[in-house]
Amino acid sequence: MSEHKAAIAWKRGGREFTYDAYSRDHTWKFEGGSEVAASAAPGFKGNPALVDPEAAFVASVASCHMLTFLAIAARKRMVVDAYEDDAVGHMEKNEEGKLAVTRVALRPRIRFGGAEPSAEELAQLHELAHENCFIANSVRTAITVEAGDG
Repeated sequence: MSEHKAAIAWKRGGREFTYDAYSRDHTWKFEGGSEVAASAAPGFKGNPALVDPEAAFVASVASCHMLTFLAIAARKRMVVDAYEDDAVGHMEKNEEGKLAVTRVALRPRIRFGGAEPSAEELAQLHELAHENCFIANSVRTAITVEAGDG
């Protein structure tokens, strides 16, 4: 149905190329012209001031859930004024003993501009968003929505 491209660029830049010495800093470039300075996670000798792939993965999961949630709410003629999420991903060993982001906990806080949905309706909206999120449907990571402020 669609393609999504990212160009990744890294250069040694004259540094010694040993595990402890080489820079993990690199750039992500996207079709619309956006560029993101990225690195490895700090625990893997990356630059803590830059985005790492694991944090980007968590943001991708949370963003997809939010966008799907907003689409469903709009189609149901519900007005959403604000949506915030403090998502957390957990890197741990998977069933094969390999490091993976095995769990992502979404913690959305949503402010509605009209009638507030009941707790049951809100849970159903999140369930539908999860079932229809392209990223959630693409990964093995367990994704949960934890109760928030509504």
